[in-house]
Amino acid sequence: MKESKIGFEDSAEAKEKGCDRNKMKSLGVMSETEILKKLGIFGEFKDEKLKGLSHGDMKKLDDLNLMVFTKSSSSQSSVWALRVTCFMLLWTIIVVYCRGIGDEFKPTFFFFNTDHSAISPSFPPQRIFENNGYLMVSSNGGLNQMRAGICDMVAIARYLNVTFIVPELDNTSFWNDPSQFRDIFDVDYFINSLRDEVQILKELPPQMKQKIETKFLYSMPPVSWSNMTYYYDVILPRIKTHGVVHFTKTDARLANNGIPEEVQRLRCRVNYQALRFTPPIEQLAKKIVRILKERGPFLSLHLRYEMDMIAFSGCNEGCNQQEIDELTQMRYAFPWWKEKEIDSERKRSQGLCPLTPEETTLVLQALDIDPNIQVYIAAGNIYKSEKRMKTLKQAFPNLVKKETLVEPSELEPFQNHSNQMAALDYYVSIESDIFVPSFKGHMAELVEGHRRYLGFRKTITLDRKFLVRLIDMYKNGTLMWEQFSSLVKSTHTGHEGKPTKRTVVPGKPKFEDYFYTNPQECLVSS
Repeated sequence: MKESKIGFEDSAEAKEKGCDRNKMKSLGVMSETEILKKLGIFGEFKDEKLKGLSHGDMKKLDDLNLMVFTKSSSSQSSVWALRVTCFMLLWTIIVVYCRGIGDEFKPTFFFFNTDHSAISPSFPPQRIFENNGYLMVSSNGGLNQMRAGICDMVAIARYLNVTFIVPELDNTSFWNDPSQFRDIFDVDYFINSLRDEVQILKELPPQMKQKIETKFLYSMPPVSWSNMTYYYDVILPRIKTHGVVHFTKTDARLANNGIPEEVQRLRCRVNYQALRFTPPIEQLAKKIVRILKERGPFLSLHLRYEMDMIAFSGCNEGCNQQEIDELTQMRYAFPWWKEKEIDSERKRSQGLCPLTPEETTLVLQALDIDPNIQVYIAAGNIYKSEKRMKTLKQAFPNLVKKETLVEPSELEPFQNHSNQMAALDYYVSIESDIFVPSFKGHMAELVEGHRRYLGFRKTITLDRKFLVRLIDMYKNGTLMWEQFSSLVKSTHTGHEGKPTKRTVVPGKPKFEDYFYTNPQECLVSS
């Protein structure tokens, strides 16, 4: 396998030198006037104007210089002081100039910075390779499920030497969001930032498009949790045979472990660097972050308690019978949701239910989270929010969400586009001082991994199976508050997004730790 080109360019030597020695050498043999001209500090005396001066004008300048230096000829110390000042000024300018040269060698392209507007993109040269065909994909699921799948597909396309077509996003899921790739991600940046690895096109070339329109498009779902051998041995021959292969699903199609390191690193590069949100999404997200940070530290709470989440999971802790009937009816109304009869208590005891808003409140208090901290709700509409959020609001009065931080008109372009709204929450969660998810969904997993990648920002992953036992014991009086709080704190020691080895289950990649939660091969400290 060809070695990946990912990585920081070797710029240490350039940084140590500070400036190009050849340029310094050439500066050293110039006259002071030539140096000043070279550095562009001659003000209004541009080269053209200097050339336009007549001999008489030059004579006047010489006379003026003579007057400056002879007027105080009686005081040699004044002359030397002026010379020293000029000399120091000159070398200050040279140092600034050299720093500018050094900055050119900084590897800004691979440096992640969420303030993308501050960086002028410098795209790498295009990779030349023998094209084996074209890969089209239809990404399935919600925003973050699709995001992870896209990263996998780009890595697969690169190492099969095929051209990748910008993905089609799922518009048929429960959320019924019509957004396409270009509505959420900066498509031009996505294409250009990866052009040294893989060729990406917005659509098939006309000749290939006509071919699949007049004949047929070979479509298939790749096998879940496959390694790269599957794609080399099974998929590549099909692409070569048909010219174009269309994947109908992208979620969890690549294993977590046992993947070549260069492939793993490319997955990271796509996810953390190439998949940049569109400027409108980023601008509003940055505004929300700025407002929050101006007010003080903030915790982003990914509270998975939307109606669809509760209905499809069958987790109805704290709901009355009328609410349980309403949620059950919703679950039965969607035929694609296969699990209909669900034992809520059993599922909750196994840690498979999201914590309720009331349970989440108890856990945050037990962890001694400052009651005055801003708690940003990174979620959709909470089910029965007026009733269910009351306890959380009392415990943490600085409860905020995007709808309370910016004007309705600013959110209006993203309304009715659940994936675009989720993108705003994703960005804000990345920037939060603390991130706490109440459930281990796709957003929680990707945000946790992204925060690890950015330097192990504090993320508290909750042990729901143990917590619900403690919560029940506290509620029935078996545990006093001090004991409850102590056990919650001790249980979550080390659950803060710190470096850790990813769990490997031989022969069962589905049960291994998720790659995007802990991108171990891409972490500097690993």
